[in-house]
Amino acid sequence: MTELHLARHVPGGDPVLLLLHGLGATGEVWHDLLERNWPGEVIAPDLPGHGRSPRLPDYTFESMTAAVAAAVPAGRRVVVLGHSLGGVLALMLADGTYGFDVTAACGLGIKLRWSEAELAKAAEVAARPERVFATRDEAVDRWLKVSGLVGLVPPDSPRVAAGVVESDDGWRVAVDAKAFGVGAPDVPMLLTRAKGETVLAAGERDPMCPREHLVEVVPSPVVLPGIGHNAHVESPLSLWPILDRLLASATDALGQ
Repeated sequence: MTELHLARHVPGGDPVLLLLHGLGATGEVWHDLLERNWPGEVIAPDLPGHGRSPRLPDYTFESMTAAVAAAVPAGRRVVVLGHSLGGVLALMLADGTYGFDVTAACGLGIKLRWSEAELAKAAEVAARPERVFATRDEAVDRWLKVSGLVGLVPPDSPRVAAGVVESDDGWRVAVDAKAFGVGAPDVPMLLTRAKGETVLAAGERDPMCPREHLVEVVPSPVVLPGIGHNAHVESPLSLWPILDRLLASATDALGQ
């Protein structure tokens, strides 16, 4: 089983808050969200093929979810907040078949509609050979673009360090391009399988997950005013009302 790199905060205690980043990023994107304390343990892994975590031979929602699940001790009560690809994995974990009880889950900024052209483009990206850059600055510039963090995270931020890696022949982006071929999720199906409370949310200005797409899937999505795709980086505190809601669900479940 793939052992993911984990950032752990406040070890011990339920409910565990599991934070899952989006495609191309690392667990470091959640750093500013943790300025407000969560009452239990917080785990923010680098997803398979991202940052400091090892790669998978094949990327599917199932294989990535299984790798994430292995990072959570069995029998724990868990709240999951996932962004984009991580949001899909959060909903998959919510079906209760991975050895721990997901009492509540939120998918933030999940792309709900995929055209054939978009899927073909993603497959083409996944098949590209890995690029080698002469300098760290070039690799950082590429990683910021791949992760969608241009303009949100400065190139000299310590949050960038896990996104690039030096090798004998130069610098590389710490993202396995094959992960881009994971495909399109069936979010309505995942919602029907979830055992606990589920929330779909997106920034008001998120072009990948506009409100009209959300309301086709859930009647009352959470739309964050004035925010784009990376709400957890742009405005971390705007997510705390969602976390308060998920925590209330988890607390109720713990009291049963």
